Amino acid sequence: MSPRAAISPDLIARLMRGLRQGSRDAKRELVATLFPELRRLAALKMKRERVNHTLEPTALVSELYLELLKLRPLEDRNYADDQEKAAFLGLAGEIMNRMLIHHARPLARRVERVEIEEESAIDSGLAALNSVESALKGLEQINPRFRAVVEMKIFEGCTGEEIAQRLECSPRSVVSYWNFARNWLRKEWAGKTA
Repeated sequence: MSPRAAISPDLIARLMRGLRQGSRDAKRELVATLFPELRRLAALKMKRERVNHTLEPTALVSELYLELLKLRPLEDRNYADDQEKAAFLGLAGEIMNRMLIHHARPLARRVERVEIEEESAIDSGLAALNSVESALKGLEQINPRFRAVVEMKIFEGCTGEEIAQRLECSPRSVVSYWNFARNWLRKEWAGKTA
């Protein structure tokens, strides 16, 4: 029997239940079981990166495993057994995107600089985070897809086609959502700094 035939939906569903409960063994077994597909997913992600990137697909999968170990228990989404594999690969893809974004930042930008003497620096950092969250909530009230597009594009580094696929809409709609959200955010922040 081929290795592919041995991967049954109920095995993946059982492992996903373990992952959601925080089981390290389930996380390890999921990565080992789906390693070829995770490596292909990592290779696709790496194609969009610079040519001389220091990470390779196999290393990205290894980093994914370490990130999965940090995950806290997750809520059960009640997926059917045959949907669990796609759910895991979607989660893995999002984590890989975030890792690549983090890896692309210069080391100096990865470190938060805080002046110890200036407590206002901490306050202004929190104020900036609150301002971003407030703006995203405003966008979400207009249309939840506007917020989703901004988060996927800015925080996850997704392409228009990836966003369209996840939102189940056309790439043209994604462009429209992005243009509206970007212009609305500009006006929102311009009004606060005026």
